[in-house]
Order: sequence, then structure tokens, then C-alpha cells
Amino acid sequence: MIVQPSFYAAAVPAVILLGLSKGGFAGLGVLSMPLISLTIPPVQAAAITLPILMVQDAVSVWAYRRSWDRINLKILLPGAALGILVAFLFAARVPDAAVALALGAISVVFALRRFIGGRVTAPPPEDFRPNRPAGWFWGAVAGFTSMIAHAGGPPFQIYVMPQQLPRDLFVGTGVMFFAAVNLIKVAPYLALGQLSRENLMTSLVLFPLAIASTWAGVWLVRRVSGDRFYDIVYVLLLLLGGKLMWDGFAWLLA
Repeated sequence: MIVQPSFYAAAVPAVILLGLSKGGFAGLGVLSMPLISLTIPPVQAAAITLPILMVQDAVSVWAYRRSWDRINLKILLPGAALGILVAFLFAARVPDAAVALALGAISVVFALRRFIGGRVTAPPPEDFRPNRPAGWFWGAVAGFTSMIAHAGGPPFQIYVMPQQLPRDLFVGTGVMFFAAVNLIKVAPYLALGQLSRENLMTSLVLFPLAIASTWAGVWLVRRVSGDRFYDIVYVLLLLLGGKLMWDGFAWLLA
């Protein structure tokens, strides 16, 4: 088990951000991996984070067990499984920073389009209904980025948010999707030898904070109006996209 105070100084806020993200503020969790990676190697950070995510999944799945969209899950999950497989086979050849740069640019453009175009109050047009080609693509991107950096939130948001689902349905669909994605990721992580006893014991120490922060996220989301919730999510997507782009550009300059 990791005992260095510097690790927990980074891990505690990272787990809180993961909990708020799992509770409904989708995308905040993207910040957790960079935080933890300040003190330990990124591969180890991902391995420690996965069991924490799965414990948080259990809480959020229970909280949103009656609010999720089956059609979107049926479309997204096959693509996600393929994306996880591709990441398992080829991610070592693709720099994490290059993925971050591309994903950040897409996220920023998508969020800016929302703010430049203004608030949409009418029902979503037919182009924004669930459709298989777009769902397979964004599901695959979400699976790939989730496998290499637990950063599948932005691709999921890009596909689902234009559908303007009710707040709880949107959150619940994301909860169920990433709970399934994290279960699929267990086998590749085991195959890569990343779920060691030391890492699992470190995850275990952080479980109570993980559970408490997830319930806090659920509590906060349910006290935010639907319109304001989507505004918050788009702002988070813009900020997180900017953070990913910054990381990517820093890698290119280096």
C-alpha cells in the first residue's frame, strides 16, 4: 500500500472529483488522473483508480437505477467494447498526450457551438435522436479514452447531450454506461498486470471517501434545475477540453 503523504494530498481531491462526476456532474473525473499522476506513474494511477470507480459505480447505479435510456446503451456499448479492445492492443503505440489533444479540441468545439448557438428549448431535431453510426463511433472513442486514461466522459457527452434528455435520464444513462465500461476494463487491466496487491490495498483505503463523495454528487445534482444542469455540464466540458488541449500542446512543445 502506498503510504507517502504526497500521494494522498493528490488522491483525496481526485477521488472527490470522481465522486462528484459519478454522482452526475459528468466530466469532472477527467481531472483526477492528472492529479494522481503528479505523484505516481500514470499507469499505476489508472490501476488504483479503476477499483475506486467500480465502487462509485455501485453507489451511482443504485441511485439512478430507475432513470436510464436503454436505446442509447444498446447503441453505445458495442462501440465501447471495441474501443477498449483497440486501446488494449495499440494504446502503447499512441502517446496519451496526442489522444488528449484530439479529444480536448473536439470537446472545446462542441461546447463552444452550444454557447455561440444559444440555448435550445425546442425538442431535438431528428438528427439528434439516437442513431447507430454516431453511437458506435462515440462509444468506441469513449471506450478507448476510458481504457487509457479513464477519460470517456467527453465523447459520451458529445453524443448524448444534443438529445436533450431529462436531467436524471441523462445522468442515469451515463452512470449505467460507464459502470458497464469499467467492468469490461477489468480483464485488460488484469492481463496487463496492473491490479497488483499494493495498488488494490491503496484503492481500498480510499473506498470510504469514494462512496461519500458519490452520494454528495447525487445530492447536489438533484438540487439543480434541468436547464442549469446542462449549462454546468457544457461549461465543465469546455474547461476540461481546454485542460486536455493544454496537456497535449505541452507534450508537443516538449
